Amino acid sequence: MALRSVAGGLRGGVAFLTRVPIGSGEADWDRFRSFPAAFPLVAYPIGALVAVPFLSGLSGATVTFGYLLSLVVVVGIPHFDGVADLGDAMAAHGEGDAREALKDTATGVGAIVAIAVVVGGLVLGALGLAGAPPLTAAGIVVAAEVGAKLGMATVACLASAAHEGLGSAFTERAEPALLLGPVLVALPAALLVPPVPVGLAAVAAGPLVAVSLIRWGERTLGGVNGDVFGATNELARVLGLHLGVIAWTLS
Repeated sequence: MALRSVAGGLRGGVAFLTRVPIGSGEADWDRFRSFPAAFPLVAYPIGALVAVPFLSGLSGATVTFGYLLSLVVVVGIPHFDGVADLGDAMAAHGEGDAREALKDTATGVGAIVAIAVVVGGLVLGALGLAGAPPLTAAGIVVAAEVGAKLGMATVACLASAAHEGLGSAFTERAEPALLLGPVLVALPAALLVPPVPVGLAAVAAGPLVAVSLIRWGERTLGGVNGDVFGATNELARVLGLHLGVIAWTLS
């Protein structure tokens, strides 16, 4: 891929995945959709920014609040809509009910529980990192972010869309062979956090969540949609933090 095309794909990725005000147009969006490696590439600066509180030496509660605030400032909460919608869909009974739940604009109990689980998981994961050395904690945060975006790239490359929309915008431009790029990009985050199993565990959460939601989407919805992409990002970040904490605790 030409350097200009890569730069455009990265601009599109930054515009889509963050709140950073970057000049990005339709051409950049098109390049991003064809460049799944941009997902984990953009995750590195995101992870570095939101990991800053873990280097402050402040109390665990303050660091946790700083981490959550950093996520809101840097990436916002657009993907929480996917978590909420999938929460309602998973709480519904039957395939047809699940599809109707996704279309319903009302917020159901499933959505509330799903959001609570994700936010609670982030809080507890961040508190779990409070006892780790600052560089290790920051490394796990970066690895979890890279893993979350690797999860989104996995959905783009391996899944089929249930219908036209945000999901199909990615899946129609990606294919399984393109997943090699995101995997290679994610390797530094997986291998450079000491000790080695820590980063690997945090990054592996992304593909694990992605494959699980792809299978659920194919079985229940006939494919994936934009909500599956968003939920993959949020759930993979949470799981990545906790797998990183577990791996560090056991190492």
